[in-house]
Amino acid sequence: MRAFDQSRIVFQGNRESSLGLTSVWEASGGRNMRQRDGGSAGSASEANSAQQPALNVKGGLSARSARRVQDFLDENFTRKIALAEMAAVCGLSPYHFMRAFSRTFGVPPHQYVLDLRLDFAERLLADSRMAIADIANLAGFSSQSHFTTVMKKYRQVTPLQARVGKLNSKIR
Repeated sequence: MRAFDQSRIVFQGNRESSLGLTSVWEASGGRNMRQRDGGSAGSASEANSAQQPALNVKGGLSARSARRVQDFLDENFTRKIALAEMAAVCGLSPYHFMRAFSRTFGVPPHQYVLDLRLDFAERLLADSRMAIADIANLAGFSSQSHFTTVMKKYRQVTPLQARVGKLNSKIR
């Protein structure tokens, strides 16, 4: 039920919006944003989606620390998270955490969080009729413009193109 709690927290921070909590819960599928059994959550670009940890990598995070930070990020990716806050979850300095995280997950923490946000936003684009600005806000982007820029850079489509593409694939 973590996805519901996360959506409730994000929603409360955006009271002026006309979004209903039900639509956020339904768009997330009523479950955690990512599966923990090794599978991905089914994003449109699975090659870019958040990485599963490579355990027992020399200089990487322990299995326990990797799981703890992954759980922490799954629950908090929609808000600003300082590197020091992520490092504290593992009990490491920010410098050592950054290096160990990158070795374990194959991407730096910032990229990992961006991938989580983009996966969540793509799911909302495909499964709801929410405004793109509201989706950007719910996914943790500072504005619709920021969301569009990041999505174009990392997924090679704009949010509107992604939404239209998802609708066309559902029709076929």
